[in-house]
Amino acid sequence: MLQEHLDESHSAASRKKADRDSQIEWIWEKLYLGPDSQVLDVTCGPGLYSVELARRGCQVTGIDFGPAAITYARDQAKQRGLSDRCQFIESDVRQMEFPGKSFDAALFIYGQLAVFTPTEAAHLLRTVAHSLRPGGRLVVELLDDQEIDKCDRNWWYMDDKGLWGDKPYLHLGERFWIEEEATSIERFYILHLDNGELDQVSLCDQSYAASTMEKMMEAAGFSSVDVYPAWGGLPLINAKKWVAFVAAR
Repeated sequence: MLQEHLDESHSAASRKKADRDSQIEWIWEKLYLGPDSQVLDVTCGPGLYSVELARRGCQVTGIDFGPAAITYARDQAKQRGLSDRCQFIESDVRQMEFPGKSFDAALFIYGQLAVFTPTEAAHLLRTVAHSLRPGGRLVVELLDDQEIDKCDRNWWYMDDKGLWGDKPYLHLGERFWIEEEATSIERFYILHLDNGELDQVSLCDQSYAASTMEKMMEAAGFSSVDVYPAWGGLPLINAKKWVAFVAAR
């Protein structure tokens, strides 16, 4: 997975650097960031945003459950002389706990909130709200519910190596849309051709209308929410598929 995050040939796991740079400029402005701002990066992955914000002077805490991603983030911070500005925590974000009013801003981007159930998402929003100082801001990025693929489908392909392994494999995939729950379910079956072993991976994504997410943020303790379809016009790849929410504590 780390390899896919760092692959600049696609944006399947992390956005390409040019897009990240545009987002960071936007985030810097909308979240009122400055040198010495305290920032929480939820599901930080390999620290691609955290380290850049630290380079600009922020004190950043990143949290992610991927050991390879956290190791990479720590190494990058060390190599750039930013270890004193970066703290990376390997943990399930659903279990994160921070003293109240610790941060000036928080990031929860690239649709990561949608992989949790609505109950878990509400809990995470409350946790982040509690961690922010008065006036602190959170940016959440979710797929536009009008752009989500709501068709059932299946597919297959073969490859010599890739996301699912370093040796030849057969990938079988299926996708279902559950209308009453506004949820998509994807199942991936990976047959490893060198040894015949079969792996199964399931992925659920929760869809939210903008009005629903606004209400959830307000219920979590945010005083106001601004909605930016397509990141407010940023020239990102597939920008129209995304909505950015900026919530103020």
